Amino acid sequence: MSEKIVQTAGRNALGEFAPEFAHFNDDVLFGENWNNTDIDLKTRSIITVVALMSQGVTDNSIRYHIQNAKDHGVSQAEMAAVITHTAFYAGWPHAWAVFNIAKEVYSQQEPALTEKDRYQNTLLFPIGEANPYGEYFVGQSYLAPISSEQVPVFNVTFEPACRNNWHIHNAESGGGQMLICVGGRGYYQQWVSPARELRPGDVVNIPPRVKHWHGAAPDSWFSHLAIEVQGEKTSTKWCEAVSDEDYAKLK
Repeated sequence: MSEKIVQTAGRNALGEFAPEFAHFNDDVLFGENWNNTDIDLKTRSIITVVALMSQGVTDNSIRYHIQNAKDHGVSQAEMAAVITHTAFYAGWPHAWAVFNIAKEVYSQQEPALTEKDRYQNTLLFPIGEANPYGEYFVGQSYLAPISSEQVPVFNVTFEPACRNNWHIHNAESGGGQMLICVGGRGYYQQWVSPARELRPGDVVNIPPRVKHWHGAAPDSWFSHLAIEVQGEKTSTKWCEAVSDEDYAKLK
């Protein structure tokens, strides 16, 4: 689902002077029209730039919409092609003026995304901060609380090749853990059993008092929601790390 467009420029600039115009600008033009899904936002952005250029509008309005087009996936090459094509119908001087604005917008380099940023863009849940239980992991992992009420839920994210140590969820009654995979590719393995490959949508039910580990595949980030099953006198016993030899057998 596309992100909902929310505009407040009309009310910010003209809310007291022209409240009706502000309403039409924020709630109708940008509220209803821009959020109509019959046209995707990238196409809608291109149409708007073409319309403004055709009218000779070369002020902050077209600058805003060129930036908006860039934000919605219009590449520099695509924008140059749009302006060039429109120039034959709207006039060469208009093209020169709009090109000068487009060059400024596209020259503003965005900070390079890290691997973590790129992976975060594929997830519905936050990656969070460095895992405070990192001493029980090989490699870098992250922890993000998702719910602290009723049933505690955490999103655990593993960088490629990261995995936790063998461990056991102990309980006198009840207990154990549930994993719901939400991103990347990983593995789960119980003691003396073959490793199971995990992908988004997979669910793992971990019984209490069973030795196991879970983590990322060697070539992929991996995330799962960790849900602690309620029980009496629950605790986690951390054991040895998964050996490099055994982990190297996974693909």
